[in-house]
Amino acid sequence: MSIEQIDPAHARRRALQGVRLIDIRDAHERVEGQAEGALALTRAELEAAPGDHLGAADQPVMLICQTGKRSLAAAEALHALGWTQVASVAGGTTRWRAEGLPLVRPHLPADQQDFLERYSRHLRLPQVGVEGQRRLQAARVLVVGAGGLGSPAAYYLAAAGVGTLRLIDDDVVDRSNLQRQILHTDARVGMPKVDSATLALQALNPTVRLETFVERLRAENVERMLQDVDVVLDGSDNFPLRYLLNDACVKLGKPLVYGAVQQFEGQVSVFDAGRHRGQAPCYRCLFPEPPSPEFAPNCAEAGVFGVLPGIVGLLQATEVLKLLLDLGEPLRGRLLGFDALAMRFRELRLPPDPDCPVCAAGRAFPGYIDYAAFCRSAD
Repeated sequence: MSIEQIDPAHARRRALQGVRLIDIRDAHERVEGQAEGALALTRAELEAAPGDHLGAADQPVMLICQTGKRSLAAAEALHALGWTQVASVAGGTTRWRAEGLPLVRPHLPADQQDFLERYSRHLRLPQVGVEGQRRLQAARVLVVGAGGLGSPAAYYLAAAGVGTLRLIDDDVVDRSNLQRQILHTDARVGMPKVDSATLALQALNPTVRLETFVERLRAENVERMLQDVDVVLDGSDNFPLRYLLNDACVKLGKPLVYGAVQQFEGQVSVFDAGRHRGQAPCYRCLFPEPPSPEFAPNCAEAGVFGVLPGIVGLLQATEVLKLLLDLGEPLRGRLLGFDALAMRFRELRLPPDPDCPVCAAGRAFPGYIDYAAFCRSAD
């Protein structure tokens, strides 16, 4: 027996006559409106205990979803269980709205309404959903540097709903930053970068908690900065800081999302040796010793294509979200290079160094060193 499919206007007339209409969509889908008079009940709840919601098996009932596909499948499932008078609304709520039929919005607490509206596109992804979004909401990420890489990364992490962003940067906004550091504006030249970033990020998503520090990352404060964070994003622009951050992340077992840019090229990787000793590399496995300054000038010396940090920073933010949600394949053990002029990505496998002085399996942490002197030794 085929399931009866009825158009929204017909369903509306039946509902006014007392036939039960059930909206089987998830809560986040109903935020933008549901058919007037419909009972909100997810498909899973309905199919788990149809007798609790439908009454006698011969009572007529109509199901509506977003487009009509899920309601038809649910009607077929109920019919197989013995409910013989189940119809599906063809075209679902989308067609109901298009035909100008009345919609109502559910009454929800303000914070729940904001959550369902703000992250509705995440919630529709089966790989994220409400549970995944709540995981992001509970997460804490340290962003080191609010400049070229930290700006786009922090912006998208805030937009995605990462609950707490900890930002550390001891610099102030300079007009030369504005070509690429999108968190800042001309009106905020001279302001500490973390304060400027706070204004931009709170304007984007006021539900995100921001912890800001106007200080330079050093051996004396690095472990305090890493305390209680789930992932560290390296937006620094110098080798001493990168080595320090790497060593602390290995010691404390924190995944480190690395990014670097120079002129028209960038790199991204995930260093997770602290949690995967002997299986994943650390930054020292890539650079056992720092390159000499002539081979690795900073952006102020060599220049940087303005859009390049945006691309690399977004790739870093993507890796952070994947780690927090345990999605896909992180760039663990892989170095991704990007050439903006050729518009080409390349990938290099990066195995762990069994003799790495910091992350080799079974090796005790050697302690923090004078990283500035270590990097000067490459001169």
